[in-house]
Amino acid sequence: MADAKVIPFDDDRSRARRRPARPEEPSGPGPGAAVRALPGAREEEPAAGERPAAGEGAGRAAWERRLAGGLAFLRRRVTGEYEVDEFGYDAELTDQVLMSLLRPLYEKYFRVEVKGVENIPEKGGALIVANHSGTLPLDGLMMQVAVHDHHPAGRHLRLLAADLVFVLPVVNELARKAGHTLACAEDAERLLRAGEVVGVMPEGFKGIGKPFSERYKLQRFGRGGFVSTALRAGVPIVPCSIVGAEEIYPMVGNAKTLARLLGLPYVPITPTFPWLGPLGMLPLPTKWTIQFGEPIPTDSYPPEAAEDPMLMFNLTDQVREQIQHTLYKLLVQRRSVFF
Repeated sequence: MADAKVIPFDDDRSRARRRPARPEEPSGPGPGAAVRALPGAREEEPAAGERPAAGEGAGRAAWERRLAGGLAFLRRRVTGEYEVDEFGYDAELTDQVLMSLLRPLYEKYFRVEVKGVENIPEKGGALIVANHSGTLPLDGLMMQVAVHDHHPAGRHLRLLAADLVFVLPVVNELARKAGHTLACAEDAERLLRAGEVVGVMPEGFKGIGKPFSERYKLQRFGRGGFVSTALRAGVPIVPCSIVGAEEIYPMVGNAKTLARLLGLPYVPITPTFPWLGPLGMLPLPTKWTIQFGEPIPTDSYPPEAAEDPMLMFNLTDQVREQIQHTLYKLLVQRRSVFF
């Protein structure tokens, strides 16, 4: 699989349009030297209002570089001078735009604290398995920002998403551009063999749509398909525990009849939605913690191990128990839902 080419935001073409440096003054005496040498003569100083403020030149140059880089970025988008991989991943758009849009939510609103990100390998494929919650899949997006911004090697997370994501207009395009793909074994294995970091949330809709009374209680992890994929690709499994997402939309009810009419897995009822209208869709500003656990290696197993149901069951249960145990530990350490 061809890697997406990241074009620098401030490339050489933008540098060519910068204002050229002023030529140096000649070292010898110029025409005004005699005037300056006259007794009592002094150079005319600029008025106080005309003096450049400290750092003004550097700030102006920085803004000029940003403007030039932004124009170069827009030109590349209009002319199609950018690359995507076979899954539709657009590295430049993700780095420069999508991550910039998610970062304020990550840093300022949810104030995410990341632990153990160094457990993700610096190179080669890895499968991150995480709990899923929160009514809307914001936990997957925050996990993507955590890996992108905090991993020492600056790795990118490619999430496996449900079918519903890829039938919704706009959401489908954004998900593809951000590097995500359908949650199927074939796509996951191709990404892992290509050395990508892949994220999966095996609880699916059962986890993200569970009632508030069952918060932080992991649902069934399916039949262990993610373990089979990791075994075939020979990549480590990295358990991930996310605390804070359960409380952003406390789901106290489910409008099942409306959900069936709309073809949705559920229509949540929360203390604020639908009672407050669009305002009720605003998530609560909870404090998040994302912890990546010790990787579980799979490269020591023989190729036929992926067909062993007992081994898959044991590894699935091991991953699930590790995530659940870490969730309980983080909840005990948490001072408050919001702080």
